[in-house]
Amino acid sequence: MSEWVIRAEGLSRNFGDTRAVQSLDLEVERGRIYGFLGPNGSGKTTAIRMLIGLLKPSSGTAEVLGYGLPAGAEKLRRRIGYMTQKFSLYDDLTVQENLRFIASIYSLSANQLRSRVEDLLVIYGLRDSRHQLAGSMSGGQRQRLSLAAATLHKPDLLFLDEPTSAVDPQSRRDFWEQLFDLSDAGTTIMVSTHYMDEAERCHKLAILETGIKRADGAPDELMKNMGARVVEVSSANLRVLKHRLLELPDVISAAQLGARLRVLVKNRVSSPVAYLSGQPFIGTGDSLTEVRPSLEDVFVTSTGRGRQ
Repeated sequence: MSEWVIRAEGLSRNFGDTRAVQSLDLEVERGRIYGFLGPNGSGKTTAIRMLIGLLKPSSGTAEVLGYGLPAGAEKLRRRIGYMTQKFSLYDDLTVQENLRFIASIYSLSANQLRSRVEDLLVIYGLRDSRHQLAGSMSGGQRQRLSLAAATLHKPDLLFLDEPTSAVDPQSRRDFWEQLFDLSDAGTTIMVSTHYMDEAERCHKLAILETGIKRADGAPDELMKNMGARVVEVSSANLRVLKHRLLELPDVISAAQLGARLRVLVKNRVSSPVAYLSGQPFIGTGDSLTEVRPSLEDVFVTSTGRGRQ
């Protein structure tokens, strides 16, 4: 049987009249990477802050690593790591000084502190930067330093709130390789993101919109069960064609990607290529091909973007 490290039921949080998170049900297995996917304002950060005990829910229940929240928040904090979207270490301290300071918070002995800091400098490629001020580092270096600090005490559970929003694509790829290393070693990771390709790397994920969970599951399962099929269309006049396609009752969305349109057609259409090809505004020179769904397609079919 699966071992759950996070279980939430009906978790909600209101700020005045604003319902930031609404009736969130959640189960996260040990050693897995679980993602929150959604735009800014979808409730990702609010949900994470409730799950680490920084925010008290307006209603609902949550249990994290066996601790009921918010009552068990103080005990929980020693077993979790938290990396915020904004760099939260000290700009006027060096890499090594920042790590030593964080180590002191967790009451590591002198030998433990020295050994752990040295290990992390090597793991995250910071050994040659140990005496560099954090404020002078690049985005990718700061990201690695933040991850080192968040994992210094070897947490059982790691929360990452949009950790790659300010780094280049190569740094993002390297960062995810480090997350998979942590996952393989048994660390459970919850990560929020608005990048589709990043969310697809998660073992499981939830799609959030205006505080509501719209879909939940493994990326491949979500793509398989999204209720639509995908056709790419090449044509000489894509802008006009897009608006004509959106008038069809069985077309969910049509989005231009370079020199082609990506069209989502409802599953009730047995042959989407034949359906689209039979429309009077499709020309003889137009090319239509059914293609594999993407996580962005799942997002479109799950949220209010479907008719935009």
